[in-house]
Amino acid sequence: MSRLSVVVPVYFNSDTLPALYEDLKKKVFNEISDHELVFVDDGSGDDSWEIMKKIREDDPDHIKCVKLSRNFGEHAALLAGLSVCTGDCAVTKQADLQEDSAIIPEMFESWKKGNDVVLAVRNGREDPVLKKAAASLYYRIINRFVEKNMPVGGCDCYLIDRKVIEVLKLLGEKNSSLTLQVLWSGFQTDRIYFHRDERKEGVSRWTFSKKVKLAMDSMMSFSYFPIRFMTALGFIFAALSLIWIIEIVIEKFAIGTPIAGWASLMCLNLFTSGAVMLMVGVIGEYVWRTLDASRSRPPFIIDRIEEKKEEKEKENDK
Repeated sequence: MSRLSVVVPVYFNSDTLPALYEDLKKKVFNEISDHELVFVDDGSGDDSWEIMKKIREDDPDHIKCVKLSRNFGEHAALLAGLSVCTGDCAVTKQADLQEDSAIIPEMFESWKKGNDVVLAVRNGREDPVLKKAAASLYYRIINRFVEKNMPVGGCDCYLIDRKVIEVLKLLGEKNSSLTLQVLWSGFQTDRIYFHRDERKEGVSRWTFSKKVKLAMDSMMSFSYFPIRFMTALGFIFAALSLIWIIEIVIEKFAIGTPIAGWASLMCLNLFTSGAVMLMVGVIGEYVWRTLDASRSRPPFIIDRIEEKKEEKEKENDK
């Protein structure tokens, strides 16, 4: 019988974890008997870890709790959970109760039909207008310039086969998007569509700065567009400058126009200087990521794992 692992990253989710577990039991675990739930505490500052362990007491044979040494970010937490899960396939699940757990059995059935990757794609969402617009813009940019297989509606939840998990563990990338790594792997993919509910409990920790970082990581880890854009921008500036020089020379000698224009030259100088600084900043982002990768630091550090004794013994024998 095929085993399903459900990996849930946890960050300040103490208020939603009990309800999440009950929802998973009702809609997933009652239908799929051979299952595993992996909670990953990503350096939460609340009592999420204690609640995770308390939930595990109800079903120690099917629940595993992983605690990271500090906050490494959601994608690193997911990778940590995938690295210790034992299922033939694994599905990622958010802890905010905005994804209907009923889609997981559908994804599992699609996997059994031979699909190595099954994406849960949002075809609608109950979010504030500004948040919805920002998310739509991000996914459209990614779809246009980075990964054409990225659903325009967005995708945070997905099921992946064991061989895809092994590929992700082999990559071990930092400052990247795990979802884009899954799409980049190129395995046979299916899509399941659902409507994202509004958040009823807790406060989102997905801040604007984290969203900006994800957008930059996604762009620079999987696309050469920023570099090509700088090249094109430099060519445009050079061409415009040459045209302007020719125009000034013609006016001076053919028409006799006096060359004054200190203000216009200063404006042009400030504009081009800003463009150059922007280009240097983009190059700096690439250089920093190269430096960070060269350090060979792990994308996450596991502090402790609460699991069955049999699994601990197997891990110690390796």
